[in-house]
Amino acid sequence: MAKKVKEAKVQLTWKEVKRQKFLLISSALFVIYGFLFYYMPLGGWLMAFQNYKPKDGLLGSTFVGLAKFKFLFTDATFLKVMRNTLCMGVLNLVTSFILAIVFAILLNEIKCQWWKKSVQTISYLPHFLSWIIVTGIVHDALSTSGIVNEVLMKLHLISSEITFFADQKYFWGIVAFSNLWKETGWNAIIYLAAITSIDPCLYEAASIDGAGRWQKIKNITLPGIKPTIMILLLMNLGNVLNVGFEVPYLLGNGLVQNVSQTIDIYVLKWGISQNDYSLGTAAGIFKSVISIALIVIANELAKRAGEERLF
Repeated sequence: MAKKVKEAKVQLTWKEVKRQKFLLISSALFVIYGFLFYYMPLGGWLMAFQNYKPKDGLLGSTFVGLAKFKFLFTDATFLKVMRNTLCMGVLNLVTSFILAIVFAILLNEIKCQWWKKSVQTISYLPHFLSWIIVTGIVHDALSTSGIVNEVLMKLHLISSEITFFADQKYFWGIVAFSNLWKETGWNAIIYLAAITSIDPCLYEAASIDGAGRWQKIKNITLPGIKPTIMILLLMNLGNVLNVGFEVPYLLGNGLVQNVSQTIDIYVLKWGISQNDYSLGTAAGIFKSVISIALIVIANELAKRAGEERLF
């Protein structure tokens, strides 16, 4: 009897495989692609534990253990780079995350549909511009002869032009503003989608009970999109150290070098410019490990708090 049941299960399994063969083949192609281009390159992490020389190759280079990591944590430049990366990452996370939610809620409150769609379209168009164009616009706007200085002078808020790109105290704010201008509209789309999934009957019932707009936002909209907020927060926490290479590199200069250098720029400097591939790889591994740790810790905290989580 047991043998017949087993044979029936095998036949059912093969029947299901034949029925779903297109999906299985498609999935297999993606698995192969992921293995080739995402997992196999991780073998290059071996360089971080070697005094890697291109002429000796990955298997012929001298093994040095954790020497490269010890150098990183005793290098004053790397510690400064870590500070810059972390500060810019946290600033970008807080400002862009909060503003995207606020913008989505405000946009949802617009009753005129054509105006709402126009504002939404205009707001996410900068997302499709390259960072070269965006940083060029920011440079022009904040230059000594740019529109920002001209407006401030006309309003008599300043007596002389501000050299934004020569003063270190402005740099992190400029980077955060550039990210906000480019990505806020695009980031708000997913929150708008979450808001549209809320049952309209809840808003109608609240109106009957005499609730105003703020009460509806507080008691219906925000609780309705809370799961989406938690999932995106967990995902974005893992990108705190991924400030990016383009923005700090394109906006930075020698005068603000102490606050503009990030881990990615450090990797470029040591790994490519000075041919120390091992040190560059070690810095990259450090960033990846910290990002994974942040996601795991945040996910565990969300789990204990009974909130939505990634896994």
